[in-house]
Amino acid sequence: MNALETPTTALVAQEAVASIALASRRVVLADRVVPGTVVVENGLIVAIEEDRILPEALDCGDDLLVPGLVELHTDHIEPHYSPRPKVFWEPFSAVFAYDAQIAGAGITTVFDSLRAGTDGDRHSLGAGLFRLGDAIEKAKGTGLLRADHHTHLRCEICSVDVIEQAQDYLARFDVRLMSLMDHTPGQRQFRNEEKLRDYYRGKSPGKSDADLDAFFEHRKDLHRRFAAGYRRTLVDLAHERAIALASHDDTLEVHVAESLADGVTVAEFPTTVEAAAASHAAGLAVLMGAPNVVRGGSHSGNVSAIELAEAGVLDILSSDYVPVSLIEGAFAIADVAAVGGLAGAIRTVTKNPAEATGLGDRGEIVVGKRADLVRIAQVEGHPVVREVFRLGRRVS
Repeated sequence: MNALETPTTALVAQEAVASIALASRRVVLADRVVPGTVVVENGLIVAIEEDRILPEALDCGDDLLVPGLVELHTDHIEPHYSPRPKVFWEPFSAVFAYDAQIAGAGITTVFDSLRAGTDGDRHSLGAGLFRLGDAIEKAKGTGLLRADHHTHLRCEICSVDVIEQAQDYLARFDVRLMSLMDHTPGQRQFRNEEKLRDYYRGKSPGKSDADLDAFFEHRKDLHRRFAAGYRRTLVDLAHERAIALASHDDTLEVHVAESLADGVTVAEFPTTVEAAAASHAAGLAVLMGAPNVVRGGSHSGNVSAIELAEAGVLDILSSDYVPVSLIEGAFAIADVAAVGGLAGAIRTVTKNPAEATGLGDRGEIVVGKRADLVRIAQVEGHPVVREVFRLGRRVS
């Protein structure tokens, strides 16, 4: 770097001239796995030499070469910003720590999921929505982030302040995805109130049944007052700005019908087979949590993601709260017949989420697309990320 270059300009220049060739006996294309060499120039894939290992290439041997993973829903930035209740880390530092973990998990495109609307179910992040938004933009400006960051604004439709926060955030920052969440007791994810009571008894053992009765009734009152009108306003805000919409925790077919009427394209975490099947049949991309796959079931007692995969109605996996689960979840469903082998499993964490959010320039190892690539070893049946390349440049 010369005296006139900043870290940002030097990095941009480096990305602009990226030229590399990567060879593997197992290159995972969208529909098959082949031996070959992927040739990269100026950050794009310019050739795929199937059945040829070019001598000048970086030889990955038997390690797999897959597209960079695309993550649509992770709120894992929150524990970096607030690692303990009422403890807040400097947000700029938190963003870089989070970014390193994301890239280390093989994720080259991430939708940072930030919550709009005060949620009485969790400790408050205070002004965290806007502090994190500012920090992410500042970090992007350095050119030093490893992954490509976009924003997923998670909107709690029964929150008193969700409209104000969403409007303010949209006025200040670029948002690529919005989701419509409703965590009212007795509905959707929390339709079994007794299980929800057990959850709160474990989380806050000092709460009496009377305390929980009052809390649940307060949340139900918020739903009665705000849910319908606020949902309509949020849908309109998204459509005005051409932002992709996701539903959240659809349970009944009437929920799916509502999502379709609202122009939703992604069905996040449907809680029943019926809702997932109806969403998939209607053309919505059904997204489930990779931790659900890895753990063998939902932590909240809802439908198993593997069951949806076996039924052929699972389209996208999301790491949700454990970044490394994304690649582990994909490998865990590779043997499910309806998924379509390893190539089909990898599509659920690359091509499918990219297409669902309008990112047609990535998610697949094909000539003309971004050279976002991940080298993966398999150790005792576990996928281990060894190297990560974004636009042809190694970032992890």
